Amino acid sequence: MAATASINFSSMICYSILGPFFPSEAEKKGASNTIVGLIFGCFALVNFLSSLILGNYITHIGAKFMFLAGMFVSGCVTILFGMLDKVPSGPVFIGLCFLVRAMDAVGFAAAMTASFSIVAKAFPNNIATVLGSLEIFTGLGLVLGPPLGGFLYQSFGYEVPFIMVGCVVLVLVPVNMCVLSKYDSVPSKDSFWKLILLPKVLLLCLTIFSLSACLGFLDPTMSLFILKMFKLPAGYVGLVFLGLALSYSLSSPLLGLLSDKLPYLRKWLLVSGGLMTALCFFMLGPAPVLHIESQLWMFVLVLVLVGFSLGMSAIPVFPEILQCAYENGFEEGLSLLGLVSGLFNAMWSLGAFAGPTLGGFLNEKLGFEWASAIQGGWALLSGLATGIFYITEATKRSSSSSLQNPPGTNEERTHLMSSES
Repeated sequence: MAATASINFSSMICYSILGPFFPSEAEKKGASNTIVGLIFGCFALVNFLSSLILGNYITHIGAKFMFLAGMFVSGCVTILFGMLDKVPSGPVFIGLCFLVRAMDAVGFAAAMTASFSIVAKAFPNNIATVLGSLEIFTGLGLVLGPPLGGFLYQSFGYEVPFIMVGCVVLVLVPVNMCVLSKYDSVPSKDSFWKLILLPKVLLLCLTIFSLSACLGFLDPTMSLFILKMFKLPAGYVGLVFLGLALSYSLSSPLLGLLSDKLPYLRKWLLVSGGLMTALCFFMLGPAPVLHIESQLWMFVLVLVLVGFSLGMSAIPVFPEILQCAYENGFEEGLSLLGLVSGLFNAMWSLGAFAGPTLGGFLNEKLGFEWASAIQGGWALLSGLATGIFYITEATKRSSSSSLQNPPGTNEERTHLMSSES
């Protein structure tokens, strides 16, 4: 668990450290808002493809080796990203940003896919609780990343944040080499296509995608909006990110515990979390139709609610997909865990590609207020679709059970048995 906590923490710092200053730095180098969104989204697109491939071959590569190799690549590439300010402005800078982010995505996909599989293998009966507890470290990385990045950038310049974080990740590689156990498994005949074509899994994939798209939308847009609307310096912009990250990390362990102890609550957490996320994004700007002036305290409050609502939907998804796979005849073992973790990371990455890409475009054309309201439509769609599915499923089960056990059957049997005796 210590090893997986370290990758959650370090990877989130690497991911979130760019938020407060990279969009404005990239603009100085000739990148438009749309291009900045594509640079953020490129990471997610490559992560999507890598997660699908690596999740399918985790039993051949080995979970431990995949985990360590992913951390090593991620650390090296983070340091390389810090050297990009020396590159000439224009197409050369933009091209190298895409290349380095793509390499980082492969390392991140390897580490996270292996991490999810190792956790589920080590704690099969408490998956949501453990994942929720690990989200503390995810949130801690998200919490420390933006303010740390903003402070180091303001104090020492562009290179130092990346070099410092990259070196920390590289130091953790030999530590995890000693701590992490080796997990062996026999390859399974089950495939991604068999898993993803299950109707319930498809809807859960939509949930993962929508949450990630909403969260990813904030990366290239929120810091620019805060700088423009509230006139805060870069160092303070990172502190605004604390609202979302803290609420997510602090609520995740409780939501994970509820998911494991009361499994029937998972469906309602998924539905209510999606609807609440949609409402929060409508209020984030706020949407111009509301005619409410944006204020810093209200912006931070909405971010706190966004963090909580994302946790409500994100934490129960992994155990729900696993349960659905078991119900449909999938074999238990590391092979299935690799498929599920790869699928989870792939869908999250696909959303993280669509969110910044579409968000950057909408922000450029319509402004942050309308862009955030439109982005909340993903969460609204997934919340409504999941709710309809669960209600339909419950209705079918109720009808099926009433047909199998018609009213009065048990009473009639009892009466006949007493008559015979």
